[in-house]
Amino acid sequence: MELIDHLALGMSVALTAQNLMYCFLGCLLGTLIGVLPGIGPAATISMLLPATFALEPATALIMLAGIYYGAQYGGSTTAILVNLPGEATSVVTALDGYQMARQGKAGLALAAAAIGSVVAGTVSTLVIAVFALPLSDIALKFGPAEYFSLMLLGLVVSVVLASGSLIKALAMIVLGLLIGIVGTDVNTGDLRFTFGIPELSDGIGIVVLAMGLFGLGEIMRNLEGGDHANAATSHISSLMPSWQDLKDMTAPILRGTGLGSVLGILPGGGALLASFAAYSLEKKISKSPERFGKGAIEGVASPEAANNAGAQTSFIPMLTLGIPGNAIMALMAGAMIMHGVQPGPGVMREQPGVFWGLVTSMWIGNVMLLVLNLPLVGVWARLVTVPYHLLYPAILVFCSVGVFTLSSSVVDLYLMCLFGAIGYLLTKLDCEPAPLLLGVVLGPMMEENLRRTMLLSRGDPMIFLQRPISAVLLGLTLVSALAIASPFIRRGRDEALAE
Repeated sequence: MELIDHLALGMSVALTAQNLMYCFLGCLLGTLIGVLPGIGPAATISMLLPATFALEPATALIMLAGIYYGAQYGGSTTAILVNLPGEATSVVTALDGYQMARQGKAGLALAAAAIGSVVAGTVSTLVIAVFALPLSDIALKFGPAEYFSLMLLGLVVSVVLASGSLIKALAMIVLGLLIGIVGTDVNTGDLRFTFGIPELSDGIGIVVLAMGLFGLGEIMRNLEGGDHANAATSHISSLMPSWQDLKDMTAPILRGTGLGSVLGILPGGGALLASFAAYSLEKKISKSPERFGKGAIEGVASPEAANNAGAQTSFIPMLTLGIPGNAIMALMAGAMIMHGVQPGPGVMREQPGVFWGLVTSMWIGNVMLLVLNLPLVGVWARLVTVPYHLLYPAILVFCSVGVFTLSSSVVDLYLMCLFGAIGYLLTKLDCEPAPLLLGVVLGPMMEENLRRTMLLSRGDPMIFLQRPISAVLLGLTLVSALAIASPFIRRGRDEALAE
């Protein structure tokens, strides 16, 4: 009964005219940047953070969330029609979706992706609503020691699940932690790593860092690759699947939804890991795995359900525990902090309208995506033919204006350019920038909770082991660290990522 009351409160917030408009805008922008390769939700959310300052917290979060899960939906359209995934999560969808389009089944592939996304979005939002209350109750028992241990666990697990070299992922975490301590020491008031630049006394802003890494960095990387242009599928068949098609896609959608819902909660998980894992699962359990890569409907329905479910359940640790699990959630946490909302268990009790309004808006947004996108598949397909060199000047101007409006500081523009160059260099070195962003967001909070714990214990580090929850979390951290060091587990991880 309590859950129904909370959902009713959320609907009363989400169904206001302003929030409906911004939910629609977020879904539309998300679909657009999902369709266009080389931009991505991280860069878009980074660019739009300054534009949300004038909005209410719930309205801003509803729009930014719509961009995130809308991008998962939009990426599948061009992956199916022109074999050009707009989002990394849609790479798997292109394997079978484009083959279906070449066989004259483009409409069926688009319908499978749409149905999978809507079912997964509905179920995963229900998962958030059901598990949010017990998780927030547990989080209320956390003190500074438990929070430090939890954040440490999150960083270590994100290293395990990161693609590419473990050493490089670990280096990115450490670099992020170092960037996060730039500024004024909260206890002593001393300046740290400011190099005599007064503008750095407040630290390096998350928006400046994100716009550089994901905005300018992506521009440079995509310009190097040249413009993309593929011939769109000329004919889109009927979007209405047959009863047999519905039967064939039902089980894969449910499996993808379940797998994505679980993987989305894990630190470093989310939509990308979920889509790859779902495709691998369907191929392994199929009686005819040779069909995959040649137009199997399961290869479209399951990954699309998984990436949508993973995108939405990744909100759970950020909203209930205050721990962002991936780069997008780190940006969302930054957006909440900028609007005076502290991510964590207090959100649900102190600002229930914000929390439940965001949750219920996901249901509304998924319906909007279905109604909005299927009639516009032809328009989205034609957008891919727009040369990228016509897009990047607008992106560059938008980034620059957004950063300058934050504090009217030219130093922030220089920092954005610096982090853009660093982001480009990281991609050339095969280093993921996402762990770096997690380190920057979690670093100050980890330091604050570590110092609080040591003050309370009068400098005795054994307090981390004397508190049961903290001890369990540190034990899990140790197990994860041993998993990183184990050659057998590392080999299995590398094989799974390669597949």
